[in-house]
Order: sequence, then C-alpha cells, then structure tokens
Amino acid sequence: MDTEKIRILLAEDDRNLGNILKSYLEAKGYAPKLCVNGQEAYDLFVKDEFDFCIVDVMMPVKDGFTLAREIRQVDRSIPILFLTAKSLEEDKLKGFQAGADDYLTKPFSMEELLLRIGAILRRSGHTTKGSKIYTIGSFTLDYNRQVLTREGEEQRLTSKENELLRLLCENLNEVLDRSFALNKIWQDDSYFNARSMDVYIAKLRKYLKGDERVELINVHGIGFKLIVK
Repeated sequence: MDTEKIRILLAEDDRNLGNILKSYLEAKGYAPKLCVNGQEAYDLFVKDEFDFCIVDVMMPVKDGFTLAREIRQVDRSIPILFLTAKSLEEDKLKGFQAGADDYLTKPFSMEELLLRIGAILRRSGHTTKGSKIYTIGSFTLDYNRQVLTREGEEQRLTSKENELLRLLCENLNEVLDRSFALNKIWQDDSYFNARSMDVYIAKLRKYLKGDERVELINVHGIGFKLIVK
C-alpha cells in the first residue's frame, strides 16, 4: 500500500508517546499531525485534510469519544482508531458507538499499530482525499482536473466550485454542514463567506440540472445535501 500521501490526525495528550508515534509513522511513509487535546484535534480536522484518525480516549479539554462523535458528524467515512489504557468491555462498546473502526489497548507494539492501520484502510477501500473520480448520476467529477463531465461535454470548475462539489460528493445523500464547508474551503464561516458559498451552490445546481435524478437542496439552518435518486 502506498502510504506516502496518507495524512493521519494523531490525537494523544501524552507528548512523549505522541512524538514517538509521530516519528514512527513518518518513518513508515505516513504524514501524521500531532495534537495534544481533543479540541485542538477537532479544530485542526475541520481546517485541514486527513485520511485517517488515531484518537486517544483519555484527553483533556475534549475526550476521545466526544472528538470521534464530532468528527463523524462532518465525515462519516474517515477511519478512526482508538488508543486507550482501558480494556473494559463497556469502554470498547462506547468507542464503537462513538464511531471507532478499531480499538488498540496500551501498551501496544508499533508493529501492531501499523498492522491495524493497514487492515482498516483495506477494509474501508481507502483512497487518499483529492485523488478520486466521483460519480454523480450521469455526471463525473474529476477533482484533479477540476472538470465536471456529462455525455462527453465538459464543464470547467473554479477551485472553490471544485472543492465544494467534492465535499458534497463525499457526503452524498447526507447533509454537508454549512459551517464545516466554510471553514474547510474559505477558512472562515463569516456572513460574507456564507453569502459567497450560496452563490457557488447556485452555480453547481445549474451545472447539475441536466440529470433530473440529481438534486442539490438547502437544509434550512444546517447546510446542503446532494441527492442522487
């Protein structure tokens, strides 16, 4: 598996262990970013791009269960691996309910961590964000080329149209949170940026109107939903 572009959000409040894990993952070709509490990790998650999350359960400011639930609200498919000093069955169940893909109890070997990451990525059919071709009914979005195609006709997209449509595709038939999209693309959820995003949504709706099975709707007070019937 090519790990070179796999970006990992590493949330671990023990700085010594966190730095060891970060160095090890870097040596294995991953691109980890270390955070030392749950709030810092969430703030980085909504600002940056990640393909995988490693989350310690016991963290200050915001614990791992809360962090995982909040991550799941904005990205339902990103793999999450929990690290914990606890081995109690109810904690494992709580972790899976919060959205974990797997659970690793401390102390663990680095080799086991690597194997768990690889297994989760294979199970999830992993592809790194930004390298996908998305299908939207009879349309195809080529993210790298910034082109939306239908029946051989190409519509070139601006960078923001491209980014916004990709987020909608990654949350297909689910609600894309307005604030999350603004922070991800505009780096700020101000009123003026929100008005700008509404203009881009209208443009995307116009581009997609050729297929009546495809619908881009506003979810009042929450965000947007791209639906393929």
